[in-house]
Amino acid sequence: MNKETRLSIIEKASKQVGPSVFWSTIIIITSFLPVFLLTGQEGRLFSPLAWTKTFILIVDAFVAITVTPVLLSLLLKGKFKPESANPINRGLERVYSPILRWCLKWRKTTIGINVMALLVSIPMLMSLGSEFMPPLDESSILFMPVTLPDISNAEAKRILQVQDKIIKSVPEVEQVLGKAGRASTATDNSPISMIETIIQLKPQSEWRDGMTKAKIIAELDQKLQIPGVINGWTQPIINRINMLATGIRTDVGVKVYGQSLDSIAVVSEKVRNALQGVEGVKDLYIEPVTGGRYLEIQTRREDLGRYGLSVNDVNSIVESALGGASIGNTIEGRQRFSINVRLAQEYRNSIDRIRRIPIQSGTAGTVPLSAVADVNFVDGPPMIASENAQLRGAVLFNVRDRDLGSTVQEAIKTINQEVTGIPNGYHLEWSGQWENQIRANQTLKIIIPLVILIIFLILYFSFKSFKEALLNLVTIPFALVGGVFIVYFYGINLSVAVAVGFIALFGMAVETGMLMVVYLNEAMNELVAKKGNSSETITKQDIREYVFQGAAKRLRPKIMTVSVSLFGLIPILWATGVGTDVMLPIVLPLIGGVFTSSIHILLVTPVVFEMTKEYELRKHGKIEIYDVKH
Repeated sequence: MNKETRLSIIEKASKQVGPSVFWSTIIIITSFLPVFLLTGQEGRLFSPLAWTKTFILIVDAFVAITVTPVLLSLLLKGKFKPESANPINRGLERVYSPILRWCLKWRKTTIGINVMALLVSIPMLMSLGSEFMPPLDESSILFMPVTLPDISNAEAKRILQVQDKIIKSVPEVEQVLGKAGRASTATDNSPISMIETIIQLKPQSEWRDGMTKAKIIAELDQKLQIPGVINGWTQPIINRINMLATGIRTDVGVKVYGQSLDSIAVVSEKVRNALQGVEGVKDLYIEPVTGGRYLEIQTRREDLGRYGLSVNDVNSIVESALGGASIGNTIEGRQRFSINVRLAQEYRNSIDRIRRIPIQSGTAGTVPLSAVADVNFVDGPPMIASENAQLRGAVLFNVRDRDLGSTVQEAIKTINQEVTGIPNGYHLEWSGQWENQIRANQTLKIIIPLVILIIFLILYFSFKSFKEALLNLVTIPFALVGGVFIVYFYGINLSVAVAVGFIALFGMAVETGMLMVVYLNEAMNELVAKKGNSSETITKQDIREYVFQGAAKRLRPKIMTVSVSLFGLIPILWATGVGTDVMLPIVLPLIGGVFTSSIHILLVTPVVFEMTKEYELRKHGKIEIYDVKH
């Protein structure tokens, strides 16, 4: 073979396959573009993936039609061998050919089996649980117990030390650090009654046999049952994300809005009682809006007049004695510190001592504070939370041992049935991860139909045929079958990550389908060139034989397209470490979907193509020929 002949063959092959490879790559790119419509936490998580994949495939699309033909002309030299010379190809054809002939012979049975698999996958899909995002294992635990609002500093310190000792006694725990109260920052509004304990775990190789993170939490929760303390378990990073994004520090919260804290407390109690029997609800407690203790000093004006004192006189004494009065500053280098003076601890550590704080009067000398003011403890809110110009309480809980979607849906149904008598002007609102899930689901309802529409339009403009575009688009539901099956048997809940995996699958399934349709159309061109395009010269057996040749004789490039995808994805199934929790739900639909879409493309697409051509020949007296070179 001389150089001109070789180059002409490469040019012809590139013109035949190149446009389909280009358009299939464009389909993958455009099918993934709607991922950019995701907002919030999910948008920030998946936008780097979308950007990376988009830029790589844009370059890939142009490399496929520019650089690849040049490389072929430089590297494909010497004696060419037929595809039958490849032992792997011979083995694949030996397996594929009889199966394809059986499918072409029993067409209705083949289509029926595929439709049955599709119908079986629908109830499996409906039975899957749902969640916002798959839980990411942060290799640490955040223990957030809540005590009574009026707990003292000393008692909070004692409880914290007891808890830390108990936690450290578990063999899997490497380090534990507890904190009560808050730092001097406006972003951390934790009261003294809320304790945060970060638990660092040892490497999993050092755990006891059969131990999992869930079992460690269950063991710790059982050991840390302290009266007056409600336990809560989460992870440090997701806890901060929840608190910053929704104001809820657990997985889910029911916000109670109203105008009176007392009424909000009553409604919150009803909500908590209703949620106690819901399966999956753990760490259930009410965010306290009452139960705080305040020292109230109420002056008696008639007594002030008797001693010649004013309200400001009493307020200044109370401020300096209890709160501290600034008397100056100290300078140390570039730093300035305020100097405050107040009564020593032993003179203000009980209400009786506070009542005896001396006040210098103008008429009667020194008198105790109790002579001019009533000093008592009163109840009040430990912390006041408001949103949208309304007071807000919350009933908080985590979800474990069940998917978030089913748990919240049952909880909503239970509250609607059992929580009655809510006063006018008061209402409930679900928040936390459920709020994010609702937002993401509404976005996905727009994104997924948009992806399918974009794929269909590109197929239509590339084939210039509604029928051919539809034939390729049919691969999408059959790709879903494998994705649903593998997600179901792995026990993965539906989430944004799974949806992103299915969106990526749509483009990959159509890519392989386009190659099959191109080769089948090429076979029809060969048939027409040999026998003419007429029902008098073409028989059903001719169509079947050429459909078989178009499908079986170009098996290798189709298998290569599928294999490259699988070889890149399957290793993730065995990956371990932080991050695999999010990757697995993305990869599983791709792996399962590539398998079933490949089976559909290799076996069902030729059957449907043959039936279509027979229908055209019977109705129009000829078969429609499409320009596979575009």
